[in-house]
Amino acid sequence: MAGLPRRIIKETQRLLAEPVPGIKAEPYESNIHYFHVVIAGPRDSHFAGGTFKLELLLPEEYPMAAPKVRFMTKICHSNVDKLGRICLDILKEKWSPALQIHTVLLWIQALLSAPNPDDPLANDVEEQWKDHRSPSHRNS
Repeated sequence: MAGLPRRIIKETQRLLAEPVPGIKAEPYESNIHYFHVVIAGPRDSHFAGGTFKLELLLPEEYPMAAPKVRFMTKICHSNVDKLGRICLDILKEKWSPALQIHTVLLWIQALLSAPNPDDPLANDVEEQWKDHRSPSHRNS
């Protein structure tokens, strides 16, 4: 880990020493800027019992720039596109250097429990989700 920014070292050590329940994040041995992430589908969600692999990349500008995160496991979610890209405001315009890797992962885990219908990335999935969730909105 020599030669890396102190912040990345501290965050990596924290992720390994204090794992977030339901989330496993480990840096690749060959490049500590890349993390292999596994998130368990949250209980009481459509994804309960599932296991989802993600890739997290810390850009050179981190923490001034948000991490790049995408699902490697195919997932049918209104805020995730077919390439696994995630529509989450803290990964874009709401990013703050005060946020950390574990915070980002917690937000992604929360997104699995509660999709954001106001900002769908996969409109077809969002329509199906709305129809499934609110039977009174179906046209018969």
